[in-house]
Amino acid sequence: MVKKNKIIAIIPARGGSKRIPKKNIIDFFGKPLIARTIEAAINSKIFDKVLVSTDNEEIANIAKKFGAEVPFLRTLHHDDHSPISQVIIHSIDQVEKILSEEYDTVIQLMPNCPLRNTEDIINSYKNFIKQKATFQISCLKFGWMNPWWAFKLKENFHPEPLFPKAIKSRSQDLEELYCPTGAIWIADIKELKKQKNFYGKPLTFFPIDWKSAVDIDNYEDLEMAKAIFLLKKSNNKFFNNINNTAKVISP
Repeated sequence: MVKKNKIIAIIPARGGSKRIPKKNIIDFFGKPLIARTIEAAINSKIFDKVLVSTDNEEIANIAKKFGAEVPFLRTLHHDDHSPISQVIIHSIDQVEKILSEEYDTVIQLMPNCPLRNTEDIINSYKNFIKQKATFQISCLKFGWMNPWWAFKLKENFHPEPLFPKAIKSRSQDLEELYCPTGAIWIADIKELKKQKNFYGKPLTFFPIDWKSAVDIDNYEDLEMAKAIFLLKKSNNKFFNNINNTAKVISP
């Protein structure tokens, strides 16, 4: 018999967010922000457990309401400075010690990425398996904000290019660049414990659509996420109307 790979989703959601107070449970089009991530994880049907790691009772109660498991509160790493990898490792340790459960693969889903959907999660995991990866981090391709053309502004707004040679090149002549996003991080648990970081070796990056990759860290990010949500919703209605019209007029 082939051993089944046991997968746990861990959604880290501490209560002490500073830039947006109670960020993880603010309203996002009628649902707490974290609910979007919980539902995407549950609907993917790839997880043996969807767990929210939090130090906050209010977040725990909301997470349970939307179907996640919160069998304990986080006892370590609930400050501004703890690396997210340590948060996940601590949560795994709690699962093993308190629940006596062991898993092979962990998928970290940040609750401040509400536009990442079920399909994104499934596709990311399929690539992880296909590549026989050990660590995989989601990323997005830079678009019109081309980092090759980045500048530092010195005194009196004097520009200093970071890549002086690239600044004179056309965008189509420059190599494509990618940026990590916290949407979907995957790791082999044994290796994560050993290397203590999702940026362990060997490392794979997996591109997802930029509209799914938005990380909400401040109010500007929140406004952008809301705009993209409405755009996607509007586009879905537009294409559904086209399809329905085509069905009506088709012979």
